[in-house]
Amino acid sequence: MPPTKKPVRGPEPVNYRHPEADLAARPEIGAQAHFKKRREPAQYRFDNSLAPDLQWDSGNSAREEAEALIHIIQEALGQANTEAAICGATSPPAGRAAIPAAKARAGAETGEPKKPTLLDASAAVEKLKRMSRPFLNWSGKAERLSFEVPTLPLFVHERLSTRAILDTLARHKRDKQTGLFAEFFGSDDRSLADQILRSYEYRDKWVNRLILGDSLVVMNSLLTFENLGKQVQMIYLDPPYGVNFGSNFQPFVRSRNVEHGDDLAMTREPEMVQAYRDTWEMGLHSYLTYMRDRLLLAKDLLHPSGSIFVQISDDNLHHVREVMDEVFGPENFMVVICYRRLGMMVGDETKSSAHYLLWYAKEKGPRMKHYKVFERQLPGVGTGDHYTQLEHVETKVVRPLAAEERSNPKSIPAGWRAFQLVSLATGEYRDNMTFDYVFDGHSYHPGANKHWRTGRDGLEILRAQGRIVKAGKTLRFKQYLDDFPLTEITTMWDDTARDPENFYVVQTPTNVIRRCMLMTTDPGDLVFDPTCGSGSTAFVAEQWGRRWITADTSRVPLALARQRLLSATFTYFKLEDEKRGPAGGFVYLRRRSRNGEEEGGIVPHLTLGSIANGDPPKQEVLVDRPEADMGLVRVTGPFTVEASIPVSEGLDEQPDTPGIQGQTHQAHVERMIDVLQRSPVVRLPGNETLTLKSVRVPTRTLALSAEAQIDRPSLANVVDDIAKQPGLLRDSDAVAIAVGPADGPISERQVREAWKEAELKGYKRLFVIGFGIDPKARQFVDEACSLGVPAVYLQATMDLAMGDLLKNMRSSQVFSVCGVPDVRPRRAAPKAGAPVGEDLWEVELLGLDTFDPITMEPKHWAGADLPAWFLDTDYNGMVFCVRQAFFPGTGAWENLKKALKAQFEDSVWDHLAGTVSEPFPAGEHGQVAIKVIDPRGNELLVVKKLGA
Repeated sequence: MPPTKKPVRGPEPVNYRHPEADLAARPEIGAQAHFKKRREPAQYRFDNSLAPDLQWDSGNSAREEAEALIHIIQEALGQANTEAAICGATSPPAGRAAIPAAKARAGAETGEPKKPTLLDASAAVEKLKRMSRPFLNWSGKAERLSFEVPTLPLFVHERLSTRAILDTLARHKRDKQTGLFAEFFGSDDRSLADQILRSYEYRDKWVNRLILGDSLVVMNSLLTFENLGKQVQMIYLDPPYGVNFGSNFQPFVRSRNVEHGDDLAMTREPEMVQAYRDTWEMGLHSYLTYMRDRLLLAKDLLHPSGSIFVQISDDNLHHVREVMDEVFGPENFMVVICYRRLGMMVGDETKSSAHYLLWYAKEKGPRMKHYKVFERQLPGVGTGDHYTQLEHVETKVVRPLAAEERSNPKSIPAGWRAFQLVSLATGEYRDNMTFDYVFDGHSYHPGANKHWRTGRDGLEILRAQGRIVKAGKTLRFKQYLDDFPLTEITTMWDDTARDPENFYVVQTPTNVIRRCMLMTTDPGDLVFDPTCGSGSTAFVAEQWGRRWITADTSRVPLALARQRLLSATFTYFKLEDEKRGPAGGFVYLRRRSRNGEEEGGIVPHLTLGSIANGDPPKQEVLVDRPEADMGLVRVTGPFTVEASIPVSEGLDEQPDTPGIQGQTHQAHVERMIDVLQRSPVVRLPGNETLTLKSVRVPTRTLALSAEAQIDRPSLANVVDDIAKQPGLLRDSDAVAIAVGPADGPISERQVREAWKEAELKGYKRLFVIGFGIDPKARQFVDEACSLGVPAVYLQATMDLAMGDLLKNMRSSQVFSVCGVPDVRPRRAAPKAGAPVGEDLWEVELLGLDTFDPITMEPKHWAGADLPAWFLDTDYNGMVFCVRQAFFPGTGAWENLKKALKAQFEDSVWDHLAGTVSEPFPAGEHGQVAIKVIDPRGNELLVVKKLGA
């Protein structure tokens, strides 16, 4: 009997770590109700500039400032003239420098005001120039010389690690939080008291971050709470383009298409979700205000050697560049990069096939990080179109490229070298390099006001190596393509539409972000993207060993990015110093293929000068070609999902709390009512809608924010058996509305008091609207149907936090109904080979239950129809640790499954694509948490006690 073959064990998954970097320890979401570290809103100011026409009117404060600057210049010049007279023309520089220093000391001793110096005068001149420079103006700009941003802490909601998930599945690991997850996240088992008192006061391990929140609030938090100013090496900003000021719609989480359309078109698409709002209250004026505010904070985050790239279309390219000139200074402008966009441009009119990148440096100059990125040249094609001649290596026969070889360079036979002829003369007259040179019996001169590119001895070396060729009445240098077969990438990128890693229409090509990142950062540097989208910047940063933070106002992009990152695999680039991680740099080597082509990350660059001088060729490092270890499978490193949640004060108080907090809440309620009046359509599961009418503030209310009625014409879309009973809703369409706080979850107290008042006043429904809801409050909402007046929780889109910049229309999809996960924990059948007596559990996702506020009946979504769900098998009530991640009915795990080969049984991967978890042992906390992502990107959490 032949021996049984043991299964081949696949490679172990690995990820990069960043031991040299750390983070301020942020509090976890379980601590938010007790977190007391309040900070006042941060105020940011713009430089006030004069109008472009320089009108000196009495009401313009800049006139007084300009006069003060002129006075400084006059004083400084007078001071300089006095010092020059004292020193005399023959005085040494040291003597001249000593006088103002002595005067300054004397002034300090006597208390006299310091006299302006020439340095002060120079600064004043620069400011006058800046003030007189023309600038872009728009409605509201003159009145917005400063603005305030709420200073909110960032709470950790989830901890994720692909390795931790795989490790859990492989070993049914029983470790508590400090075991499995502490390896990746550091001190993640801090007590509640420690989190309340010491968060942001000490440092912890670096982990990458997905953040839910308005980019302005997120950037302000990074600056004020975490002191990340001047720490970011590259910012990639892909803002809304402001095109026609319509709406970009990202369909529900599984969809990849984006449509533009009116209200009617929206209802034809299943579960349309406005993930990327591109709608502005005052059109271009609001858009430019939005951009300027965010660019100002982005500048504060950038390191002095850093760069920012802003992706934009040609519609507003010119306006955004003018705004960036104001914020960053025109002297820090680098280039405009034009890249080819995805998709076909069709229509009656000529369509733009390009998008653009505006590249600005924080401080353009020697401190700035700037690396060259190269692409291969092919003879007769693109950047290699000058290499039109071929020379046989042995016979030295020369011939031009054939037509077939031009169209297909791979058809060039072996043994032939492509070359071009380059002029040997250049520049202007130089005495030692402008002379007659005799070649093949003829005398040649470089030309009037020109010189040879090398001296006489260098020309002789070039002649001996066969590098000089006669070309009419001059001499040329024979440059072979293989002297350096690469060329620096220019500002025209026409290969970006062929990116195999693009999945979504709104997704930026990853090769665009990759080039920007490689040109301006080193491994281990920090990259920030305030507009997460589908997570392309985070994906590329992870791929190339950079640290990353990304944020978005919508839950849909974060759901897409989370899935993309968790299931991704990357090439493992070898590290120069494993202990330092990517910050120690990648390994680059020179390697050649069998046919002599350079394949490695170091390529010799043979030039005319190095040949003529007999120097070794310069070694060019190709930053996109580090050495790879193909025996390792690299997965995404640990990262967190965070959100801007406020401190506890006011969250569990009456909505009409007196004082500043009450006034702030009242202003928020008034604004939300205005939004509801403009956008009265509530999105229901199954692409149905409910429209409200007569939205208004009720009289003499204590806990309710508004009241409304269900619009009867909208009931035509209700199922037939309801539509046939027009009287059913005639007396039951009165709706009470309770609005939660501006920056936090709805509390149980607020819901209970609103519900009691709604029942007392005879309302038939209660709508609870907010950006988030406390678990106990959510439980009460779900139980309200059996207690009396049914209650429904409506999720408001996070981008409402952007204030009045965004326009709210019927098609805005601002509010949507959220459901409750229907889950069942149960004991699992023992697995073959498991230890005797091992007590295992499993969780099944049955689906998602929602309450239909029209029919007043429950609805059920099957678990297999939901895009994603996550399981924490030992939930500690503080933070959700994703120990198992499921993407039902998708191939999200396929690449990882193939890469890891026989590491796991097929049944494990089947579980991760289904609705039943892998078996797991009970943890020390005796409870599990299940988080479900619905088709609109909403996160729905339920906690279950094991054995209850």
